[in-house]
Amino acid sequence: MKIGFCGFEMPEGKTKYNDPILIELEKKFEPKKVSPFFAEFIQENFVQCDGILISSDSLLDLLILDIEKFETREQRAEDQAEKELIQKCLKILEEEMPLCQVEFSDSEQEILNTLAPLSLKPTVTLDDQPDVNDAIKLMLEATKTMFFYTAGKQEVHAWPMPEGSDAVTCAGKIHSDLARGFIKADVVTYSDLLMSHNLNEARTKGFVQLVGKTHIIRQGDVIEIRFNV
Repeated sequence: MKIGFCGFEMPEGKTKYNDPILIELEKKFEPKKVSPFFAEFIQENFVQCDGILISSDSLLDLLILDIEKFETREQRAEDQAEKELIQKCLKILEEEMPLCQVEFSDSEQEILNTLAPLSLKPTVTLDDQPDVNDAIKLMLEATKTMFFYTAGKQEVHAWPMPEGSDAVTCAGKIHSDLARGFIKADVVTYSDLLMSHNLNEARTKGFVQLVGKTHIIRQGDVIEIRFNV
């Protein structure tokens, strides 16, 4: 995840997210390898980022970039629906509101995806300097990103995915072969796993669900894929 920032002092480059769930799983399994999540902070490069972290004092600077873009586009727009959407967006921006805070229809969203205004990206506005971990957590929430985990003696790994992802999509995140040969997935919440010696004991206690491809994986789930290729 790339986080564009402005108005704050943040460490440029990749920064490890101190994930409390991953830390607890690491303590329990003492694995040979730990694979945490890293976010990358990029100063004022909003085009390439997944989300934007900006100070309240700097927000207008971001919105002005979108205003200028829309004003230029409005002069060339021939489609009436596009013109009306541009005028709607200009009014929102002039009220100093990022476009990501507004609900748009599917047809409007399609046009906006083409126009690619910066403030349509998930934007977090803060008055005060956040610490790095809180900044990453806020951006994960803004981008609707959740984590599932794989855990054992060999490795404990945090896997970021969009909220609402199903089991087979999460399997593909780990490896394409797991999605291609997906049979079932064992799913247990991290808290239930922490109360068990290992996944087998969690099964014995009835904590583990055996689920199919369409099961929605939730924040904090630990999964193990059954597959055949």
